[in-house]
Amino acid sequence: MKIILASNNSGKVKEFKSWMSEYSVEPFGEVMSKFEIVEDGKSFKENALIKARAVYDRLEDKHSIVMADDSGICVDMLGGEPGIYSARYAGVDATSLQNLDKLVYKLKEMGVKMTPAHYTAAIAIVTSLGEFCVHGWMYGDVIDEKRGHNGFGYDPIFIPSGYDKTLGELGEEVKMQISHRSNALELAKIILKSLKR
Repeated sequence: MKIILASNNSGKVKEFKSWMSEYSVEPFGEVMSKFEIVEDGKSFKENALIKARAVYDRLEDKHSIVMADDSGICVDMLGGEPGIYSARYAGVDATSLQNLDKLVYKLKEMGVKMTPAHYTAAIAIVTSLGEFCVHGWMYGDVIDEKRGHNGFGYDPIFIPSGYDKTLGELGEEVKMQISHRSNALELAKIILKSLKR
């Protein structure tokens, strides 16, 4: 079964390939010309479906399955920010580091050393047999300093519940077991198995 991932984010591609090693997973940029997808949904689910549909609509092989992930971090004290804007929190063309720095700045500005937060991942699956979407979550706290160099995005400031280290300090094996994306991918696998012809 061939899966086209509606992302060219190297961190996401790596996680998908690791977690779904029994499938052939390719970022859409390897099977078609890259194009911009406007993510104007109001939720993680809407944005994931927008991305998956956009890639599926351009596919010549309609037997392929397109998967898309929309994920981010939500900080309770900030009213759920950055939420669906996690990838562009510091601006449309902001880097992951700039987004991370903006969140750290906001925490420092409020005088907060640690506060509850959670990651959300919505994974959309678009096929000739229909559309599906699953969610995964990971709860914990964000801190006002970067620790560790593993992972990507906001991982250096997120401490998962039950741990005393950030995702940036924890090994890849631990993250694979507890992450929001891993939880969502487990559910996505159930759907993929039901779609096998």
